[in-house]
Amino acid sequence: MEWYYNGYLFHEDATDRIFNPSMMLYFFEQIINEQKVPKNIIDDNLKMDYGRLQRLTKNEANREILLQIVKDEGIVTELQSKFSIDRLNSDKYFVSLLFYLGLLTIEKPVLGIVRLCIPNYSIKTVLWEYLIELVQVNADFIIDSGELNSAITALALDGQAKPFIDYVSRNIFNKLSNRDLEKFDEKYIKIMLLACLFQSNVYVPVSEIETNAGYIDIYLRRSPLLPEVKYEWIFELKYFKTREKNMAVHRKDAQKQLSDYGSSTMMKDSKDLKKAVILFIGKNKYDIFE
Repeated sequence: MEWYYNGYLFHEDATDRIFNPSMMLYFFEQIINEQKVPKNIIDDNLKMDYGRLQRLTKNEANREILLQIVKDEGIVTELQSKFSIDRLNSDKYFVSLLFYLGLLTIEKPVLGIVRLCIPNYSIKTVLWEYLIELVQVNADFIIDSGELNSAITALALDGQAKPFIDYVSRNIFNKLSNRDLEKFDEKYIKIMLLACLFQSNVYVPVSEIETNAGYIDIYLRRSPLLPEVKYEWIFELKYFKTREKNMAVHRKDAQKQLSDYGSSTMMKDSKDLKKAVILFIGKNKYDIFE
């Protein structure tokens, strides 16, 4: 519940973060009605926020700001207390509105202004879903849920990463326009992978989870509702515009980093944990090293 529903802070001097009451009531109602934790821990009413995002990001500037927020998991801004509808194209007004809608919250004060962050996992999924829908519209393709679920099942039960990475490479990255490629980097790749993983309930995909060895790019934690999932994963991502001569060095460094993550205090007791370095080259090539 803390992971999904907590995290809101509405004043920079406040010390205690609070839970979203609507999400909490949904959770308790499902337990009362079904006598168990709900299969869909995220309330479908959050899709209302998804609809708001569509309306607020009709212009290119706001879409770019939102993409950057998701890539950086936050933004530094000065909160505005008054709004005019014709000023929402201004970045500071758009970002402040996201704050008042609950899609962002205060992380910490920064030199007289504030850094806002995404409050919890539930809101992250709203943003991921919006971005994957936006990419589908811009690149004119539709996610094949059957093939995607099969690829995620291969991760979970067979311990194979290639089907999933191959699916994303062929069906998403390969169809990006040259304009989309201008913002293509490791953070963008990570967002698309997370958005695809969220289409299934098999894993709770986590970005930049902190360990004493550093921050893991992607950690695929098995859903608490699916104990039969055999393998958890950690991914270390690298991106190169073209195949470079020293890629073997980058791969070796990444594999060392993965090894450190695996032996970290947080991960050392994880059972059936698999690790993979994924090197993306351009928009349609990749190498996987486990």
